[in-house]
Amino acid sequence: MALCAASISHNKTSRILSSSKSNTFYQKKISASPHFSLLSLTPPRPSLSRFHFYFCVPFISGVVLFPIGEEGSLALCTAMSRVRLKLIGMMGLYGIPGYMAFRVLAVLLDESKEKILLPKGDMWSVHKFGGTCVGSSERIQNVAQVIVQDSSEGKLVVVSAMSKVTDMMYDLINKAQARDDSYVSAVDAVFEKHKLTAMDLLDGDDLASFLSRLHHDINNLKAMLRAIYIAGHATESFSDFIVGHGELWSAQMLSYVVRKNGLDCEWMDTREVLIVNPSGSNQVDPDFAESEKRLEEWFSRHPSKTIVATGFIASTQQNIPTTLKRDGSDFSAAIMGSLLRARQVTIWTDVDGVYSADPRKVSEAVILRTLSYQEAWEMVNFTTLLSYFGANVLHPRTIMPVMRYDIPIMIRNVFNLSAPGTMICRPAENEDGQKLESPVRGFATIDNVALVNVEGTGMAGVPGTASAIFGAVKDVGANVIVISQASSEHSVCFAVPEKEVAAVAEALKSRFSEALNAGRLSQVAIIPNCSILAAVGQKMASTYGVSATLFNALAKANINVRAIAQGCSEYNVTVVIKREDCIRALRAVHSRFYLSKTTIAMGIIGPGLIGATLLDQLRDQAAVLKEDFNIDLRVMGIIGSRTMLLNDVGIDLSRWKELVKDKGEVADLEKFRQHVHENHFFPNTVLVDCTADSNVASCYHDWLRRGIHVITPNKKANSGPLDQYLKLRALQRQSYTHYFYEATVGAGLPIISTLRGLLETGDKIQRIEGIFSGTLSYIFNNFKGTRAFSNVVEEAKQAGYTEPDPRDDLSGTDVARKVIILARESGLKLDLSDIPVQNLVPEPLRACASAEEFMQQLPQFDNEMARARQEAEDAGDVLRYVGVVDAVSREGRVELRRYKKDHPFAQLSGSDNIIAFTTTRYKEQPLIVRGPGAGAQVTAGGIFSDILRLASYLGAPS
Repeated sequence: MALCAASISHNKTSRILSSSKSNTFYQKKISASPHFSLLSLTPPRPSLSRFHFYFCVPFISGVVLFPIGEEGSLALCTAMSRVRLKLIGMMGLYGIPGYMAFRVLAVLLDESKEKILLPKGDMWSVHKFGGTCVGSSERIQNVAQVIVQDSSEGKLVVVSAMSKVTDMMYDLINKAQARDDSYVSAVDAVFEKHKLTAMDLLDGDDLASFLSRLHHDINNLKAMLRAIYIAGHATESFSDFIVGHGELWSAQMLSYVVRKNGLDCEWMDTREVLIVNPSGSNQVDPDFAESEKRLEEWFSRHPSKTIVATGFIASTQQNIPTTLKRDGSDFSAAIMGSLLRARQVTIWTDVDGVYSADPRKVSEAVILRTLSYQEAWEMVNFTTLLSYFGANVLHPRTIMPVMRYDIPIMIRNVFNLSAPGTMICRPAENEDGQKLESPVRGFATIDNVALVNVEGTGMAGVPGTASAIFGAVKDVGANVIVISQASSEHSVCFAVPEKEVAAVAEALKSRFSEALNAGRLSQVAIIPNCSILAAVGQKMASTYGVSATLFNALAKANINVRAIAQGCSEYNVTVVIKREDCIRALRAVHSRFYLSKTTIAMGIIGPGLIGATLLDQLRDQAAVLKEDFNIDLRVMGIIGSRTMLLNDVGIDLSRWKELVKDKGEVADLEKFRQHVHENHFFPNTVLVDCTADSNVASCYHDWLRRGIHVITPNKKANSGPLDQYLKLRALQRQSYTHYFYEATVGAGLPIISTLRGLLETGDKIQRIEGIFSGTLSYIFNNFKGTRAFSNVVEEAKQAGYTEPDPRDDLSGTDVARKVIILARESGLKLDLSDIPVQNLVPEPLRACASAEEFMQQLPQFDNEMARARQEAEDAGDVLRYVGVVDAVSREGRVELRRYKKDHPFAQLSGSDNIIAFTTTRYKEQPLIVRGPGAGAQVTAGGIFSDILRLASYLGAPS
């Protein structure tokens, strides 16, 4: 490499400011003048060579003057040959007492040689490795292996600074500006980090060469930081130049390691190639034409099939160092891919790809195998993918350069090469038989935002109001995330980061003080503690009902929407919600669009016979529900009368009884409710009441009001006081909270759903008559011949058909409650006291102290029941204990009745129930529902069926 040094001074004495060690060089004086002298060091063989020129200008009053003119060339003639010297950019700054040195890179072009052309197209693959990927010597070695294993003919690798180094460089500047002497030791820490890494990776001449460059750069940085320390201020150019060193060092180290692995490799300082124009708002725009020209010139000097390039840094048109701003290495890779017309750009990071939601908030989030450019564009322009996927995956401006040439972007995990990653590309044309997928590809949330609402009647029809509002917001430097305005123009609301809302509010009140005082504006209101949720998908634009599904899922999760925004592209629907609802809302919509399972947090109240059976059924069916039906039922708590068991992720139902004994705590129904409902990772909550407790039933209204679904076989709520029942049903109808109670009447039989189906389709109920008690059905089905009534009751008790005290069955109260429930479902406003009930418990035995005493004395009254049976048999009838709802006369009753032996009620066996619906449509021949009406298995099955119905309503596939 030929080097030369030149200086401009105030006298005729030339000053050589720097030199570099290389191979054998010959020193030759090229030209000299009173104000300019030029020396060159030229290698013994003619070659494409690089020169470094050093110009020195006075350092006046703390102001550094940079006399940089237009890019140009200087033709010099020597006795040996004609050469052209071309200035292509500033490369460094050096502090000298009284002067600031300015190093300019120049190129000596040997015009006798033919220019090497840069090939472009699919032969090139571009890789980008972030700071985490090159965060240590071991990781740099891994990156080198990835590069070596890429079979592409040409490879351009863009690297960031080592992990945390960019932050360290910014910290150096901040400390120097604050005149904090610790900046010196901080520079030494940067030096040590890179020195130790290089010593792990390199040896021999490579190590010596890198350490020489590192020492040189560190000394120059110290000089620059000293100048900043003295001035107490760093210009943007100074800052950009300093922070870009991390990329220079990582690129050089990686290039050495790649060469050690057997590949011919050059490293590129992209400040020589990437030219950008500042565009305001802390952004820059690439000059693709000039950058492409400079890339071709660079390649003609450094032809190589493997190039390691610095990310993040670039130069302006005036050859002043700058950056692509924070996380700009992705942008660098995309620009390079565009300039090379590469086959693919691969962004290597530390996550497996782009997720359908932040996996820290939605554990079921899935890797998206493909995304369209438009979907990725919506995502990264909504915010960085940090909010979407739990990692800094993609710079917001990465997509546009590659989109121009349909170059796909691959997101891959450098630490998990087996993961296929996510490809961002132009979507393929739809084909017949194409696999169905959700129109929504991903969801995101932004936390810690506030809504600002400006409203007033004086806004309507007044041009410039919105401009004035957002002009005031711009003046305080706040970022507007979401804007929403109704067509009435009565108000404008928008979301800003919460940390900026106070300044925004103050600016708006100041700007519109006159309008507020005059009443043209009514208020500038702040709604803090908000989050933003966005749904993104290109197919949303061609799919009906996406917004309806989104808002339905939020409503069913009891989430209130405060503001809505959607662009006409329909690729993004954004809502603003309470921050406390954020995770629950995200999980609700994610599961609703089949991107994850419909997850329901469950609390089981009453682990008695029916509750325990239900838990066993849930245990046995859990795997099938997850795999085949996309339903994830999590039992978060089990509570009995004395003990409860709580778990944050779901109780292991294979050993729940053991866990209740070992880890149970004192039962507290309110604490139980809070635990099950207030876990934000589960958007849907249901409490399943398997008791017959009226105190538990009295809590239903409060639970429903809080957005908790309720499922129960407990008849107490629906057959209790009429005003409470009406209040409960009114709340249910007004909300999206579900209250299912199919098992209250027919255990596992579809009695309630059949009745509702008749009514909802316009049929008119005339009469409902049935055997509603499985216990009494069993007793009267077996009370025949010469058997004593007490013996049949004892048999039913031993078989487990009766309650522990058979009087609870024989009293008829249970049947009366079922009659009341059906009467109220039919539109009759009846109370339990309105129903006459024939009590089968002999009056003298109703006051027995215990069930045992009752059973001992029951045989004394067998004759009375035997006479009733005999009278029925003599008439060719049978006895059946029935409940009746007479909708015509608007009454109900419960009694022991006689039926002919050919009547459907006489054909029962075992504990079957039977219910006959006589309606306008089913008048001549009633609609009959028949089946088992008692037993833990069928009752638990009825409850389970209600749970699955709830899951279906909440979005599980049917």
